[in-house]
Amino acid sequence: MSRMFGTDGVRGVANVNNMTAEMVLEIGRATAHVCKTQRHVSKDTRRRIVIGKDTRASGYMLENALSAGICSMGVDVFLLGPLPTPGIAFTTMSMRADAGLVLSASHNPFEDNGIKIFGGDGFKLRDEMEDEIEEIISTGRIREIRPTSNDVGRAKRIEDAIGRYIVFCKNTFPNEFSLEGLRVVLDCANGATYKVAPIIFQELGAEVFPIHNHPDGTNINEKCGSQHTEDLVDKVKETRADIGLAFDGDGDRLIAVDEKGVELTGDHIIAILAERMKKEGRLKNNKVVTTVMSNFGFVKAMEKLDIEQDQAQVGDRYVLQRMMETDSVLGGEASGHLICREYHTTGDGIIAALQLLRVMCAEKKPLSELSKVMELFPQKLINVNVSDKPPLEEVKSIQQAIHHAEQTLGDQGRVLVRYSGTQSMCRVMVEGPTTAMTDSLANDVARTVSQSLGGI
Repeated sequence: MSRMFGTDGVRGVANVNNMTAEMVLEIGRATAHVCKTQRHVSKDTRRRIVIGKDTRASGYMLENALSAGICSMGVDVFLLGPLPTPGIAFTTMSMRADAGLVLSASHNPFEDNGIKIFGGDGFKLRDEMEDEIEEIISTGRIREIRPTSNDVGRAKRIEDAIGRYIVFCKNTFPNEFSLEGLRVVLDCANGATYKVAPIIFQELGAEVFPIHNHPDGTNINEKCGSQHTEDLVDKVKETRADIGLAFDGDGDRLIAVDEKGVELTGDHIIAILAERMKKEGRLKNNKVVTTVMSNFGFVKAMEKLDIEQDQAQVGDRYVLQRMMETDSVLGGEASGHLICREYHTTGDGIIAALQLLRVMCAEKKPLSELSKVMELFPQKLINVNVSDKPPLEEVKSIQQAIHHAEQTLGDQGRVLVRYSGTQSMCRVMVEGPTTAMTDSLANDVARTVSQSLGGI
């Protein structure tokens, strides 16, 4: 079968294909079996896995299926209820569990759902462990392993998971600073942050104006959150807030809006944090890790700050992997996945927001002033449908078009052409000094790609 796991777990339309109750039960069984082998404990120690979810209606159905599968392998289940993905990673570590599973499709619409898996160390599973889970399911050999009687696992709900995570997040904000006097708008995307985020920022002293914090199971990410900031911009202006913060459905992304209503990308936030961390001597190895999708303006900003930029494959798990390899403490993606490795093992929108507010407090400057550290270059992204995916470096016409665009841009922009990992599509991205030049060059390259690869 085609690979079940993508760049961030298993994902699909709820109750279809990999997201049926039957398949999720199998995923639970296989995950329990694989994760039991990763941590050595005494024979008398009961194995445990925590399960959390976002606010999708399908989460109830899939939570029960996942729990049943895990219990059928002799592993106990601790149900956390709705909690941000990074909160589940934290709870997995604090409870010394063998794994943590998150039922969420992140920023996708409510019809979708998915499963993200953290190991007992709080890090997302390595590719080889995901491959093992898939192999066990595809061969059916997991059905041969059936604990019975007292060896079957049990499930129970953990009522104070939210409180534990609130304390964890608040402890990342220095005691010498306070949010007193700051007005903060929070867009909770009708998702997993709807309870915890307002409490955290209120308890740290901010005057909080939450929006999209009334989930009904179907309105998660609906014209709100990190991908749709229109309401957030309006609310910041209406309340004359100092900052607006938008999370996605499972709370691992952050997009900010300054006091003037201008949206900042993940690149802006990383640049602001990097500048301050370098000033404080906290930017380990003087390095940040991003991806090829970071804006060219970010590249220029890091050059100006004399900060080394390392690039990873697209996907927050690969950013973290590169951070570990280079012993870096700050990284992320333009989409808002921000990893502050001083504090957590995964991207955390709330913790990233607290670090951004920390800089505002330390610098005593508004966000609009801090964001001047980086100038966003005009960008044009065109998705071209293709009928075939030959290696791009072997298609002479496309390479000539790219070379022409790069020569035209010089050191004032860049060209990125790559295939989609999940669709019959080639993505053409151009960044340059002006919108007119950027659009023109992107259209030229995209036209060549379509002509060369038989657009469908």
